[in-house]
Amino acid sequence: MKTYNVAIASDHAGYRMKEFVAGYLLSKGYAVNDLGTHSDESVDYPVYAHALARIVAAGECDLAVSLCGSANGISMTLNKHPKVRAAICWCPEIAALARQHNDANVCSLPARFIDETQAAAILDAFFDAEFEGGRHQRRVEMIDL
Repeated sequence: MKTYNVAIASDHAGYRMKEFVAGYLLSKGYAVNDLGTHSDESVDYPVYAHALARIVAAGECDLAVSLCGSANGISMTLNKHPKVRAAICWCPEIAALARQHNDANVCSLPARFIDETQAAAILDAFFDAEFEGGRHQRRVEMIDL
């Protein structure tokens, strides 16, 4: 089993699921860098997305997980950063394809729309999948402006 150095971040809507995700990833043997938030008090998701994006873009983690209520806001913010490819993953099949075809380096979870069992299955699919390269490499290289 491959082990990863994983960074995670969420807003208040994703906080409780982030706590589950951190524990789940630790139980799989992954190193986890939790960038917050550290409670369910209202915060602004861009603060946490920008902090996570800086770590991802600098190569200070292998992969990352982001969470907010729908995964939309945090993903939009993350994807403003070069070298960051955040994919909204609501089922295992989408998570695997995000890695295989898009070389996603951030799994964005919609915390208000999935439960812990679904989150675990999505995370397993994301972390078990590998980028296929080939015809997908050219497309991935076209993403950053």
